[in-house]
Amino acid sequence: MESGKPNLLKNFLVRLLLFGVLVIGVRFAYVVTVTGESCNVGDFCFFSLPENLNFVMSGTGVGSSAIFSSDAGSVPSTTAAATGSVLRRDLYTSKDWIKAANFYSSVFQDLISHGYLSLESKSLCVETPKGQDVFALKEIGVSDSVGIFKKASKPLVINGEAHRIPFGDNTFDFVFSGGGRLEKSPRPLDFASEIVRTLKPEGYAVVHIGAKDTYSFNSFLALFNCCNLLTIRDIDGYDSSMPFIREMILKKECVFLSHGIKKNSHDDENGDKCLVPGYKQDLVRKAEPLIMEEPLKPWLTLKRNIQNVKYLPSMADISFKSRYVYVDVGARSYGSSIGSWFRKQYPKQNKTFEVYAIEADKTFHEEYKKKKAVTLLPYAAWVKNETLSFEINRDAGDKVTDKGRGMGRIQPVKGKIQQVNTMGRYDGEVDKIQGFDFANWLKNTVTEKDFVVMKMDVEGTEFDLIPRLFETGAICLIDEIFLECHYNRWQRCCPGQRSEKYEKTYGQCLELFTELRRSGVLVHQWW
Repeated sequence: MESGKPNLLKNFLVRLLLFGVLVIGVRFAYVVTVTGESCNVGDFCFFSLPENLNFVMSGTGVGSSAIFSSDAGSVPSTTAAATGSVLRRDLYTSKDWIKAANFYSSVFQDLISHGYLSLESKSLCVETPKGQDVFALKEIGVSDSVGIFKKASKPLVINGEAHRIPFGDNTFDFVFSGGGRLEKSPRPLDFASEIVRTLKPEGYAVVHIGAKDTYSFNSFLALFNCCNLLTIRDIDGYDSSMPFIREMILKKECVFLSHGIKKNSHDDENGDKCLVPGYKQDLVRKAEPLIMEEPLKPWLTLKRNIQNVKYLPSMADISFKSRYVYVDVGARSYGSSIGSWFRKQYPKQNKTFEVYAIEADKTFHEEYKKKKAVTLLPYAAWVKNETLSFEINRDAGDKVTDKGRGMGRIQPVKGKIQQVNTMGRYDGEVDKIQGFDFANWLKNTVTEKDFVVMKMDVEGTEFDLIPRLFETGAICLIDEIFLECHYNRWQRCCPGQRSEKYEKTYGQCLELFTELRRSGVLVHQWW
């Protein structure tokens, strides 16, 4: 009976110990998670490091060592001694943190040697969660340095976000963004614009990115208004998350004004015309070949061809874009291509796209009211704003279904709308609809900083719309086109007979595709 007392005492002591551990854990979670501050003795932390602990980095390479000491007579941290700031030493003991700090120290010392950074530079590190880059700047003598992140890690990092940097215009001599954070940002244009805004004229911005293809390179440069690219350097990263880094060094060459940016360059003298840049032409050369011979069964050949398509996002990084936009011209029902193809098959690189459906047939309008993620334009894409006749006609054998009335063609209204063709046969239904200047709408909706994908299925009107896009320069706003070209194809229902709906030939369609690609437009044959 007496043997039970030691077990009772033992259980009591174990429970007391577990309770103590729980109290410490809860307090630690509160201090670190809620307040975002360091764990000091005054915060009821039992494992705070000594106040006289110093961190000294030895060497400048990635593999250089770090020395810790609690001896008051050891070599002190240069910056800490100069500024008297008490750093969060409890964060600096992990191997990964030390490795990152050493890496950034090497990077910054190299920038100093080339004149892009000096010990007197007022410096900002953007989107730095732990502040290793800020620490490295201070350790090499750039004392006026600070970082920003959505959660502060004082004294190195204060609260702030890249798309809304909490400093005034023209504040910093040097701005740094590491870790590929610009390309990971959901708002890259705002990110880059804020760097430019807070950077002084003649100041330097250094950005580390992971993308290396020419498309992403040019998209990156387009984000930085009035900055000139000085040099590019490829370096090895310090961890597996970003093993290869491209270092971009830019210099601000304009003055930021409260109402905008004053550029040191002449205005565009080409008016509405544009030239598709060479880097887009490189993508065209990598695209799948066009089908040169007219298919005998186009309803099979063209549909199967989608499996051969080389999508732009499969060939290049699309991270450095302001917005991502999909325009479906001649969308018909939601499931016709938006839901069945674009949503499911198009490689979006985890980007969220704005979707516009342009469809004149009122049969489909009610369906789009339930699609909150789609903006419907219930008009016909055309070369100008005017009233049009919308003709619903079919080939022999075409069936009327609940999902639509057939394919619609548009024509300018000329006098009385006829429902009988020149041969005296009834063609179908004819409605009056409103057409709009599609090229002008596109120019007012997107910019060259946006990533724009377009599918066009407009029952022959492509021979009017494509030239208009070139004429206005709107073609340069489109990154990738999926185009169905309508011609007098062989009919599925009636072997040996061609469709009477369209006058164009397959050869003329092939000329249209060839001219688009020759001009540097990445176009694919749609069915």
